[in-house]
Amino acid sequence: MAEIGKLNSLRIVKEVDFGLYLDGGEHGEILLPKRYVPENAKPEDILEVFIYLDSEDRVIATTETPHIMVGEFACLKAVAITSMGAFLDWGLMKDLFVPFREQKQKMEEGKWYVVTVYLDYDSKRLVASAKIEKFLDNLPPEYDAGEEVDLLISGETDLGFNAIINNKHSGVLYKNEVFQPLKKGDRIKGFIKKIREDEKIDLLLQKAGYQKVDDISMRIVDILKEHKGYIAITDKSDPDTIYNFFGVSKKTFKKAIGSLYKFRVISIEDKGIRLL
Repeated sequence: MAEIGKLNSLRIVKEVDFGLYLDGGEHGEILLPKRYVPENAKPEDILEVFIYLDSEDRVIATTETPHIMVGEFACLKAVAITSMGAFLDWGLMKDLFVPFREQKQKMEEGKWYVVTVYLDYDSKRLVASAKIEKFLDNLPPEYDAGEEVDLLISGETDLGFNAIINNKHSGVLYKNEVFQPLKKGDRIKGFIKKIREDEKIDLLLQKAGYQKVDDISMRIVDILKEHKGYIAITDKSDPDTIYNFFGVSKKTFKKAIGSLYKFRVISIEDKGIRLL
């Protein structure tokens, strides 16, 4: 059965001048407009398409992939505000509607918001909501410590950064354990640090075994700030020099600055390291 708001693999039923008709099951034949028809597509071929309602509330298909689908979360830009609500750019011709009742605060044109998408079963329309908490999974999380997960940064707090985990749960990256720039809407890989007794989830950007390196990385950044952003020491420096300055082995220092370089926190020059 074709699902509105998701990718579907549908069979081509027939070709017409203005596109293709696809077998949409209980939705009947669904039009794929000509501008989206792949070259050499013919009846009985299977196409992967996204299904949604057009501006006249007809079920329609597209081979374009939106920035967000039903059950997912994303950070989208508000492109218009009307008396009915806000409209977000989600990568399709028809913008995504957010009614006022689904806005945490009144949205403003040009600003970015973390939202989810759901199917309104009365109108059969796809609707966005910024009240993401009510769409997160309320079942106890089943993650293992050290498990790699996909994160969407949903906001910043005094503690650090809130993140949506695998489009299901919410977790926290603590500020004193983050040494790379982060902002709302960033998609990154992370790791489960632990699930607390209250079932809230603590996260890390690297596996727990790398936490020592993270701490040293933060110390290096602090020392760079104290020295106006530059230190004449590299991973090629004498081990005693590195130990006397940072109190760590050359091997650990090399891992730490490698991590900082990867996340574009520092640049490594011929004779030293520089804070970016």
